[in-house]
Amino acid sequence: MKVSVRKISEITGFSPATVSNALNHKRGVNKETAEAILKVADELGYRAEEKIKKIRFVIFRRNGLIIDDSTFHSSVIEGVERQAKLMGYETLFCYVDINNPEYNVQLDEILMDTESVIVLLGTEMMEEDYGPFVRARNRLILLDGWSDRYSFDGVLISNTDSAAKAVEYLADHGHREIGYIRGDFRIQAFRYREIGYYRVMEKRGLSVCPEYIATVGTKVESAYEKMCEYLHNVKTLPTAFFADNDTIAIGAMRALKEFGYKIPRDVSIVGFDNVSFGAMAEPALTTVHVYKQEMGETAVRELLFSIENKNKIHLKIQVCTDFVERDSVCDLNKNNK
Repeated sequence: MKVSVRKISEITGFSPATVSNALNHKRGVNKETAEAILKVADELGYRAEEKIKKIRFVIFRRNGLIIDDSTFHSSVIEGVERQAKLMGYETLFCYVDINNPEYNVQLDEILMDTESVIVLLGTEMMEEDYGPFVRARNRLILLDGWSDRYSFDGVLISNTDSAAKAVEYLADHGHREIGYIRGDFRIQAFRYREIGYYRVMEKRGLSVCPEYIATVGTKVESAYEKMCEYLHNVKTLPTAFFADNDTIAIGAMRALKEFGYKIPRDVSIVGFDNVSFGAMAEPALTTVHVYKQEMGETAVRELLFSIENKNKIHLKIQVCTDFVERDSVCDLNKNNK
């Protein structure tokens, strides 16, 4: 139930006018009275929604293995900033690093700010990381993340369906032995993409060979290094791989080429995200296009709409993707004719 000025007035015994002035930090209310009113307002969970002046874009960092080198997130940030500006709001960007000794202090400052609403980039967040954000004094929306335990608004990629379409594409192009290059840091998005991979393999009656599952790092260099180790030990390769994202795919392609494999003649590969450097790879990487800027814009619009209309329900919005055909997949159907 929304806490009103009148309710605070009834509890504190001060007039509604005095309560309103104290909540809005106006002159004419002595310090002791203001502190008493603010204390009760805080205990009741009063939210001064009419005072919202800016949007805090909070980038959660667990280890940086996904967000530090990714151009995906810079595009999302552009979308957030552009939409906020269009709607007349200032955007304040901040990182919160869970390994920083000052993490809890920094988090308290963000969550207690009644003049800001929060867009929280949850790419690297695990389920246990969401709990503290329930204390946010104003509305919060998750971007590229979702909690199964807590009710937050959210805008995220349709990961499972999009990965499934990528694997379907490989199967439609005659591939029956399809491997999976998985990131060793299992963010939520990767887990859902893995579900999409297995869904199609089962649906098409294709066997999943453990030897065709490669676990690699999530940066280009670490993906390359781990893929080299995998290729050194593996006896046979599938005709195609689906990779958790483009960064991983690019690193894996480098390793495959160093081991003498021709892409796509010997091995086909599909990535995910459609980051800019994938189009410049050799060969150009076939991938799943994610509407990154649009995700940021949608998050801002939904966040501000929910405040303006005082929505009590929470919405989870899955953003669909498109498939980008380039040069890294061989059509085995043509080769077999």
